[in-house]
Amino acid sequence: MPHEDGAAYYPIVATVSLGAALVLDVYRKAAEGSREEAPVYRILQEARSLLITTGTMYTDHLHGIAEVTIDEDLRPETIANWDELGAPGDFALGKNDRATRTSLTYRDVLKVSNIGSKLKLFGKR
Repeated sequence: MPHEDGAAYYPIVATVSLGAALVLDVYRKAAEGSREEAPVYRILQEARSLLITTGTMYTDHLHGIAEVTIDEDLRPETIANWDELGAPGDFALGKNDRATRTSLTYRDVLKVSNIGSKLKLFGKR
């Protein structure tokens, strides 16, 4: 389901994808928290790839992963990062069969709770 990560994680989020590839759909935000029907970008996240989200891509868009077993219509005209793919030949048939993927998301959360400092679990910034 398309969503945004929220102000606590702004201005930057870095996501490392491990395992299988998949398509991340990016939607322009519409009025009152809704979104446009079709994605404005489709980003193919290969295994062992890094995606950094910042700026207007973070503030003005929603992102999500469709609940499908096969990503289809994969070609330079439909995938925003096609020219940056490490192995575009892996998708030469225009599809990607989904398999297990692990996503590691790195965020710099400046302040969410005081409990860590009270327990002296984390150093001060």
